[in-house]
Amino acid sequence: MFERMSSDLMILFKRFGYLLVLVVPAVGVACSWLLVNSPNANFWAFFPILFTFGLVPILDYIVGKDPANPDEEIQVPAMSNEIYYRVLTLMCLPLHLGVMAYAGWAFVNAELSLFAQLGWLMSVGVMGGIIAINIGHELIHKDPKIENWAGGLFLASVTYAGFKVEHVRGHHVHVSTPNDASSSRYNQSIYDFLPKAFLHNFTNAWRLEAERLKRKGKSPLSVYNELIWWYSISGLFALTFFAVFGWMGLLFFVGQSFFASATLEVINYIEHYGLHRRELENGRFERVTPAHSWNSNYLLTNMFLFHLQRHSDHHAYAKRRYQVLRHYEESPQLPGGYAAMFVLALVPPLWKKVMNPRVEAYYQGELDQLFREGRRVNNISAS
Repeated sequence: MFERMSSDLMILFKRFGYLLVLVVPAVGVACSWLLVNSPNANFWAFFPILFTFGLVPILDYIVGKDPANPDEEIQVPAMSNEIYYRVLTLMCLPLHLGVMAYAGWAFVNAELSLFAQLGWLMSVGVMGGIIAINIGHELIHKDPKIENWAGGLFLASVTYAGFKVEHVRGHHVHVSTPNDASSSRYNQSIYDFLPKAFLHNFTNAWRLEAERLKRKGKSPLSVYNELIWWYSISGLFALTFFAVFGWMGLLFFVGQSFFASATLEVINYIEHYGLHRRELENGRFERVTPAHSWNSNYLLTNMFLFHLQRHSDHHAYAKRRYQVLRHYEESPQLPGGYAAMFVLALVPPLWKKVMNPRVEAYYQGELDQLFREGRRVNNISAS
C-alpha cells in the first residue's frame, strides 16, 4: 500500500504514525471498563490478545512494508535531535502506569472465570510488553538521565529490571554467539529457550553489576547497585497493589509482570534465531553487523513498536534513535511482522518449517557453525 510512497513523504507520514502506540493504552482502558460493565466480560479479557495476534498480523500484510530510510547527511541529524520523538516515548510512562492501575482494579472487581482471569493477566502482560518493555528498551540505550531512568522505571513496573543491565552490557556484547542465552539457537524451540533466557537475564545482570562496582572499589551490596534500586521499586509497586487491592491485586501485579517478561523473551527468540557471528582465526568473534539480527520492515507493527523490527540497525548502532533506524535489504528478513512471528514461534514445528530453511539459505556453505551451542565457548567477543 505504501511501498511506492516517496521517502520524504513516508518519513513525514511516520512522524505521526508513531502515535499508533496510543492504541494500546486505549484498548487497555476500554477493555478494563468493559470487564466490569459488560455482560461479555470473559470475551473482553482476551480481546487485547486477539487484537494483537489476530487483527494486527492481517492488517500488517494489507498495509505492507516501509521503503523509507532517512537521508544520513540532512535528515538523520535533524530528526535525532528533535524533542518531539523523545516526548512520544516519555509520555507513554504515565499512560502505562495509569492503565496498569485501572486494569488491576478491573481484575479485582470484574466477575471473571478462572480462565478469563488468566486471559486478562496475559492480555495486560502483552500490552506491558508492547509499552513498558519495548519503550523501556529504547530508553535504556540513551544517555540523558531522564530517558535512561524512565526506561528503568518502565522495566521496574513489570519486575524485569535485570534487563536494563544485562541487555546493554551482556546481550549487546555477546549477541549471536553461544555465550548469549538471549540469542536463540538454530533448531531450538521457544519452550527450551524461555527458561534459560529468564534465568540468564536475572543472574547475569547481578554478575555484571557486581563486576562494575568491584572495578570502582564499591561493594555490590550497597546503594551504588542500581539493581537494588530498581527491584526495590518493583517491590513498592507490588506492595501498593497489595495495599490497595489485597491479595488479588498482588496476584495481578505478579501475573502481568510474568507475561510482560515472557512477551519480551519471545521477541528476543524471534530477533536472533539461528544467526551467528563467525569465529575468527584468533578465536574471537567477528564484530556485530546488521547480519546478526532478523529484520522486519512491515510498516504497521513498526509504528506500534517504535521501529523495534529494524533490529539489524539497532544492534549495529545501539544508541541510534528509533526514528532514524534504517532498513537493510541485505540483512536476513523475517517473512512477517513481530505479531505474526510471535504466534508462529509458539508452534515449534511450524516455526522450524518456516524459519529453518531461511537460516540454512542464509548460511549456505557454513552450516557447521549452526550447531555451536553444544560446545563450551569461552571466547571474548570482539569489541
